[in-house]
Amino acid sequence: MSIRYLHTMVRVKDLDKSIAFYELLGLKETRRHESEGGRFTLVFLAPDGQEECPVELTYNWDGDEGLPSDSRHFGHLAYEVDDIYALCQKLMDAGITINRPPRDGHMAFVRSPDNVSIELLQRGDNLPPQEPWASMGNTGRW
Repeated sequence: MSIRYLHTMVRVKDLDKSIAFYELLGLKETRRHESEGGRFTLVFLAPDGQEECPVELTYNWDGDEGLPSDSRHFGHLAYEVDDIYALCQKLMDAGITINRPPRDGHMAFVRSPDNVSIELLQRGDNLPPQEPWASMGNTGRW
């Protein structure tokens, strides 16, 4: 018996805002499914070269009053990045809170508009510590 990972699904309250957030991370929409009967939209996003294991954003047209909840029961999504400092700066410039800054040049956490925790990990060796990250404290929960 074999098994193959397909995707991770997260529910979203504002589809456009959520897509914009994941695009800031470097993900691109790979496919979309709209169900008139089910009254939902599924949007799949993935980094270039990893289209086989996307994140699926599920948007219920009639709303989802449970969102955004704390979502810590979900855990987190993790992405390896080429330059954690550059990506965190890009996110910060776009108004995204860096909940756990990359003080160690290796790991950071941010939250999506729907409160999904996103872990960012530096590809390869840790980058040398640098400001403003080295002295930046945590903000909120991650």
